[in-house]
Amino acid sequence: MIKNREDLMQVRTAAKAHIEDCDCRILVCSGTGCIATGSTKIYEEFLELVRDTPNVCLDFAPHDEGEHVGVKKTGCQGFCELGPLVRIQRGGETIQYVKVQKEDCQEIFEQTVLHGEVVERLLYSKKDVHYRHPEDIPFMAKQTRIVLENCGRVDAESLDEYIAAGGFEALSKAMFEMSKEDVINEVDRSGLRGRGGGGFPCGKKWKQVARQAEKTRYVVCNGDEGDPGAFMDGSVMEGDPFKLIEGMMIAAYAVESSDGYIYVRAEYPMSVARLRHAIAQLEERGLLGDHILGTDFSFRLHINRGAGAFVCGEGSALTASIEGKRGMPRVKPPRTVEKGLWEKPTVLNNVETYANVPKIILQGADWYRTIGTEGSPGTKTFSLTGSIENTGLIEVPMGSTLRQIIFDIGGGLKNGAQFKAVQIGGPSGGCLTEKHLDEPLDFDSVKKFDAIVGSGGMVVMDTNTCMVEVARFFMSFTQRESCGKCVPCREGTKRMLEILERIVNDEGEMEDLDRLEELAKMIQSMALCGLGKSAPLPVLSTLKTFRDEYEEHIRDHKCRAKVCQAMRRFIINPEFCKGCGKCAKNCPVGAITGVRKESYHIDPSLCIKCSACKDNCAFDAVYIEA
Repeated sequence: MIKNREDLMQVRTAAKAHIEDCDCRILVCSGTGCIATGSTKIYEEFLELVRDTPNVCLDFAPHDEGEHVGVKKTGCQGFCELGPLVRIQRGGETIQYVKVQKEDCQEIFEQTVLHGEVVERLLYSKKDVHYRHPEDIPFMAKQTRIVLENCGRVDAESLDEYIAAGGFEALSKAMFEMSKEDVINEVDRSGLRGRGGGGFPCGKKWKQVARQAEKTRYVVCNGDEGDPGAFMDGSVMEGDPFKLIEGMMIAAYAVESSDGYIYVRAEYPMSVARLRHAIAQLEERGLLGDHILGTDFSFRLHINRGAGAFVCGEGSALTASIEGKRGMPRVKPPRTVEKGLWEKPTVLNNVETYANVPKIILQGADWYRTIGTEGSPGTKTFSLTGSIENTGLIEVPMGSTLRQIIFDIGGGLKNGAQFKAVQIGGPSGGCLTEKHLDEPLDFDSVKKFDAIVGSGGMVVMDTNTCMVEVARFFMSFTQRESCGKCVPCREGTKRMLEILERIVNDEGEMEDLDRLEELAKMIQSMALCGLGKSAPLPVLSTLKTFRDEYEEHIRDHKCRAKVCQAMRRFIINPEFCKGCGKCAKNCPVGAITGVRKESYHIDPSLCIKCSACKDNCAFDAVYIEA
């Protein structure tokens, strides 16, 4: 049990000593991405190898029993494109291995763990340069990790390891060296803004809750990350659950709350499991519950699994869902800080926001403001997906440019493709293009380009992407996820989706573009909640930047990216066609005719554009005419 501040310091000292006594640590990435590619089998294989090796002890055994090897599950190590990832810490050096398979474990164990030799073929390499250490890899070297500091470095399920890494030192400082007002003022001075997308000043929100006359207050974490292509919050909950909890505890201490809720997306079972495990450990050790660290501060934490609806990411819908009601936004005011969960004052921030708090308390607001921009201090996590070389989880200072993120960290586009756009902010965001590559990314600057930072999902697109289809996809998502409470969102998004579907189905009219803009502005001005108001942004931003593509679809019946099926025309090139007849045999509607050993022909009036002919042609004789 950790009954007071002195006990916490003793646990930290002992845990640090245990880790330092370990001759070697095998850190297996156990983020969702790496688990999907087989990291669990790798972890189990290393456990068996350690158990079966004479004079080698698993984990923190006494020194007189032989060599000490610790096998650990870490959170996301970031480089998701090259998983499964394994790090070997030996003799003060950390070696990063990529694309590790179960059959590689024996070689890693014998060469690196036992003898300190590097398995070169498993190192990350670029342009014939091999990188031994994770911090040397360009993908990692150009990041600034605050929220993700522990991810990939410590056992995600071990309270002792978190404490050894400085865990709960910030909470201890807040409780014993600062008043509640001091804590709130420090967070406020730091300029930390909500990382869920809104960018509202975190300290201001805490102040508003603290000044309420009602003394029953709640601290709630929004872990309902529903944006397509976003996995930042999930990775933090999986990889460093204790940091999130510590941030919530500091908030609870500051606003005098005794109960907290973490609302976790139901599709994140790993996050739920690790948070439950973390809470159980904290309760068992006395860091959650009554009289924490021997003080009058008591705090209990509960987990609520999401209702599977994107709209539950909106504050009032989220609190309604926790209460067991249908997740639907309500009219404001009153706001959540006044009447939130069970109509009590509520601090509601997302995962990344809370995860910033411990570092701010420990190192101070002045230190935090040295990172990022004046209006948006600190760092931002982003998930890089799409047509990019290095898919993964990153953290960079606010104000970093798209060029730095996509090309320096992300490694550019796959297969040397040409950059076209990046969707930022998810279905409520917008598209940024080549002309925006050198613009700083922060809460305020992106608004000028009809986009938002949002939670941090980045979907990178090359020239093979149809921007009309992109707009249709995101509008389809938004319309499907609308709660239906307000008419502008329920009916407006439906009408916009119908127009977009007509355009991609080669049935559009030039007047449709004016209708889209009119509907978008109506929804923005009249929708009930922030999600509804931002729903038209993908359409508005693509209309503004790629209007020529919309006009091309309507006027020329052409999709330059050859994505929109209704506009594709399959042609057989007579120069390449050998007359084998395979295309005709595979055509489900008999649209292909010809004589064997002579060129075949596709009747466009019969063709259903299923691509069976192209997929089955061994001579690349079938091509698509856009």
